[in-house]
Amino acid sequence: MEFFHTLLEMVMSFIHHTIISLEYVGIALLMAIESANIPLPSEFIMPYAGFMVQQGKLNLHLAALAGAVGCVLGSLPSYWLGKVGGRSFLLKHGKWLLLSEHDLITAERWTEKYGDMAFFICRMLPVVRTFISLPAGILHAHFWPFVIYTFIGSLIWSYGLVYVGFVMGENLEAFRAIWHKFDYAIVGVLVVLGVLYLWRHFKYIRADQQKVAAAKEAGQEI
Repeated sequence: MEFFHTLLEMVMSFIHHTIISLEYVGIALLMAIESANIPLPSEFIMPYAGFMVQQGKLNLHLAALAGAVGCVLGSLPSYWLGKVGGRSFLLKHGKWLLLSEHDLITAERWTEKYGDMAFFICRMLPVVRTFISLPAGILHAHFWPFVIYTFIGSLIWSYGLVYVGFVMGENLEAFRAIWHKFDYAIVGVLVVLGVLYLWRHFKYIRADQQKVAAAKEAGQEI
């Protein structure tokens, strides 16, 4: 537990120093990292930006805009990687991105049901928003609708989280008291959720690896 507590503090320190040093550029950079299939939670990034807004050091609208722009910029490499690499890339290398064919099938169902609007919806869902760009590319989602929906969904998400940080900043002392009283419980919940998420994904990733191995033995192309 102590390890995860320390890891959480390191992540928060990285976010803090990046935003303090680079301001809006830092917000965009951090959100780009999150959108490039790297699990750096926007749930930590944007509330801290909101806290900076409450302190009078950043503008609320510019902070939210920077978050949305960062999401778009971070999504583009993943989108093109998926479009060029296709399903075979996901099967062979998805384990490094914590993505499986099951995630692609889920995204496929969403797009069949909602069309390009699926990417707008996904940008406002925790966890899903981080990994949706690669499946979007594999599914050959229309590029400009994908960019526009990514921007609008991310802007709404960013505004919401900035506001949360703003409110937390107004009640910082009360929040600190709650955090220090229940910090290990909070970290414990985060650890359990993280383990469950990883277990679920590794289960599907293992199935993908078995599928690749079986195809190689049969001399088939993936």
